[in-house]
Amino acid sequence: MANFIEKTKMDKLEHSECASAILPVKDALEVLGGKWKLQVIIALSFGAKRFREISREVGGITDKMLSKELKDLECNQLVKRTVHDAFPPIVEYDLTAHGQSLHKLIGELKAWGDLHRKVVLGK
Repeated sequence: MANFIEKTKMDKLEHSECASAILPVKDALEVLGGKWKLQVIIALSFGAKRFREISREVGGITDKMLSKELKDLECNQLVKRTVHDAFPPIVEYDLTAHGQSLHKLIGELKAWGDLHRKVVLGK
């Protein structure tokens, strides 16, 4: 009986630990998930850019989708939108400090992607 109680306690502890590991990853994937967000962040990691510059660097994204992704990233405080006082107005997008905190993660994803290409594609 004592073994069963200990096992039940361990199962609950393991479940709690699992849930506490899943939740932040789920949150991160919600913010960064999709085909375009990380590509936009990578483009901005090389410096502030205007809308058209981002669009060119992230090939294949529509203007509507880029606009949506930039708004989502801005809402999550990863991207800052700056309107310069000029005629016509100049709008630039740049990573915030919070957005720059993704550099290490993106580096790890790149390294894993390189390894994955070698393993799966033999390249």
